[in-house]
Formats: sequence, structure tokens, C-alpha cells
Amino acid sequence: MNLFYVKMIHVACVAASYALFFLRGVWLMQDSSMLRRRWVKVVPHVTDTLLLVSAIVLAVGIQQYPFIDNWLTAKVIGLVFYIGFGMVAFRFGKTMRTKITAWVAAQLVFFYIVAVARTHSPLPFLAM
Repeated sequence: MNLFYVKMIHVACVAASYALFFLRGVWLMQDSSMLRRRWVKVVPHVTDTLLLVSAIVLAVGIQQYPFIDNWLTAKVIGLVFYIGFGMVAFRFGKTMRTKITAWVAAQLVFFYIVAVARTHSPLPFLAM
């Protein structure tokens, strides 16, 4: 498959994943019943799976790999933090303040990951 199309799938999944994450956070703050709907629990997992698979295909396609290429290592480490903050926000946070703080932190990490992807630098704000 042409890497251009894989990248388009990847970028579309990034946008969808973030939109769903943001929306779920808004619903969390509103204590909305939408968070308990089945599709809200399933669709993010499907989107994130496609996102991860397309990321792996891209990495192999451009022959750059985490723990070899610094910028991909930074993205993987950022992803671990993003997932961790997301878990605190939606599952393990005990108070609403903790959940919202983790939700905001996850978004900051998300934007860091996007900046790393755009600049191919683990210090993207210095590379701009």
C-alpha cells in the first residue's frame, strides 16, 4: 500500500482519536450519561487500534524505529504518558479535580506528540 494513503489514514485517526477524547472529557465534566453508551466505549478502541497499526506501517515504511530514532522514541514515550493520563481521567481518578487535571495533561502530551511528528525532533518547540 502506498505510504501516502497510510499517512492519511494515520492523520485521520489522530484527528478522530483526539476529537473523541476531547468529547469524552466534556461529557465527564458534565457527568453525562453519554459516557455510558456502548459506542463511546468501543469506537475509541477501534480508532486507536487503526492509529497504532498505521503508525507501525509508517515506521516500517520509512525505516525509522523507536529506540533507534530519537523522535519516534519521544512519540512512544509520549504515547505511554498520554495513555496513563487518559486512564486516570476516565477510570482511576478519585476526584473530579484529579480527572480534569489528568484530562488536560493528556491533551498537552497529545499536542507534544503531534509537534514531534511534525518536526521529527524530540524537542519540537526548539526545532520550530
